[in-house]
Amino acid sequence: MTSINKIALDTNILIYLYDENEEKRSISELLLAENPLIASQVVSEFINVSKRLLKLPKAELLHLVRRVFLNCKIANFTDVTLLMAEELAGRYDFQVFDAIIVASAIENECNILYSEDMRHNLIIDKKLKIVNPYL
Repeated sequence: MTSINKIALDTNILIYLYDENEEKRSISELLLAENPLIASQVVSEFINVSKRLLKLPKAELLHLVRRVFLNCKIANFTDVTLLMAEELAGRYDFQVFDAIIVASAIENECNILYSEDMRHNLIIDKKLKIVNPYL
């Protein structure tokens, strides 16, 4: 799956790393191997969902998170990210957290954001395409 695309992943893609659906799990593993951008919002959501689903002690959970994101670029957000997220939420009717994830991807020059929850094939500002990898 190596490509010239600079990709970002939404939380739901990462959650499938621990799913019983082998096909979705495999696709998620391949995408993670591409060293994607991960918005700090995604890290928080991943920790929250993983804690609930996997029921691991804190230390094990943090170790797991560190391993999952080892080869990823973690993007912090700034006031500029929030300003862009506000504009995107208004224009595309994104949920607040989705707008932050999309803004982080654009800010970090990604051209593909993999997400199962956002509108498949939506192109944002002629810069970023949202792709559902499971279709």
